[in-house]
Amino acid sequence: MKVAILAGGFGSRLAEETEIKPKPMVEIGGRPILWHIMKIYSHQGFKDFVIALGYKGEVIKRYMVDYVNLARNITVDMRVGQVQVHDGETEDWCVELVDTGAKTQTGGRIKRLAPYIGSETFMLTWGDGVADIDLHKLLAFHRSHGKLATLTAVRPPARYGHMQFDGDQIVEFVEKPQIGEGWINGAFFVLEPQVFDYIDGDDTVWEREPLERLARDGQLMAYKHTSFWQCMDTLREKYYLENLWASGNAPWKIWED
Repeated sequence: MKVAILAGGFGSRLAEETEIKPKPMVEIGGRPILWHIMKIYSHQGFKDFVIALGYKGEVIKRYMVDYVNLARNITVDMRVGQVQVHDGETEDWCVELVDTGAKTQTGGRIKRLAPYIGSETFMLTWGDGVADIDLHKLLAFHRSHGKLATLTAVRPPARYGHMQFDGDQIVEFVEKPQIGEGWINGAFFVLEPQVFDYIDGDDTVWEREPLERLARDGQLMAYKHTSFWQCMDTLREKYYLENLWASGNAPWKIWED
């Protein structure tokens, strides 16, 4: 099963980082958040990736090529312009890197991946969010209901600490808890190829008309994920993820080193 990752946005709220790189290449613990996302999938057996590139897509291409070469021993034959890769440890991933346009909207990027996805069920997520999600349970849920689309619904983490009072006395304090009310789209989709028919073209925003139409047609289901989930839209969120990683207790790190 292929995993599509949208990695073409500008990341304007991370401008300090994204002036020279796309948002999925912003690092957490010395690795791009895109790498963390791919590790979540590959650790659970999903190792065939199709990445939709846009803004500064060449940075992601260069990283993937260098990742293979720098992790292994190589021979460079400068006389004939050949590079031969030898032994060494690297990921057992297959990664297709697809230019989907600098200004293409999210729905358009997904539709442009159709020739690479084929006619099979596929997974989709954004290149800026991590979770400790059990992908096999997500897939089993999707297959159980028979609809075209499943999104992962999450409770967003609070921006500030939560307190409960008895008069002026604090009786409970929780630093950045999950919000008890309301659910949001946390990506980590499972989709049938018929969803491509819900996308008109490059200017289509996936989160608007396609998901709205799927919902109206009774074809959109929610897998409720109540454990850890965090996106990286701002520097505050980047530092939060950095601190979790540095602590050695990053909840999304479900793999062994």
